[in-house]
Amino acid sequence: MNHDKPPRGRMSGDAVVASGPTRSPWLRILGVSAAAAAAALVLSGIAAAAVAGPAAVLSDAFGTALVVAFFGISLLVGHVMGRRNPSGAIGIFAVAYVIKVVGFAAVLLLVGVPPWLSRTWFFVGAVLTVVVWQAAEVITFSRTRLQIFNDPQPAPEPDDA
Repeated sequence: MNHDKPPRGRMSGDAVVASGPTRSPWLRILGVSAAAAAAALVLSGIAAAAVAGPAAVLSDAFGTALVVAFFGISLLVGHVMGRRNPSGAIGIFAVAYVIKVVGFAAVLLLVGVPPWLSRTWFFVGAVLTVVVWQAAEVITFSRTRLQIFNDPQPAPEPDDA
């Protein structure tokens, strides 16, 4: 038993202080999800290189990049609009989602399939990133503290004069 460390936990007589809401939850979720997507890309990129070569790695990275851009836009919109109009953030998320789906579909249809693209590894990168991103997003969001009600303000003290 190590007696040099202070005891853990709440000591009797210590005040319990609320931690308050998470600052900038959307950027935190974006960072954690992007890091998880990058880790998945490294693993799938190694597999793509071993199995099919450099074109597969590029296809895998392209699939990952599209998914990260698609989901990242929503979190950035949530960050900007959540500060300006927290009650309207859900509506903005819905509008941004529709615009993203239409925009990404239009870009993919206009650009077409590049000749270097390996459809299999593009699919692997995109699907793996969706699964990893969503898992990281749900886990991070579940640990986010959102303040729903205003903290109670202490009652003003009466003047003694």
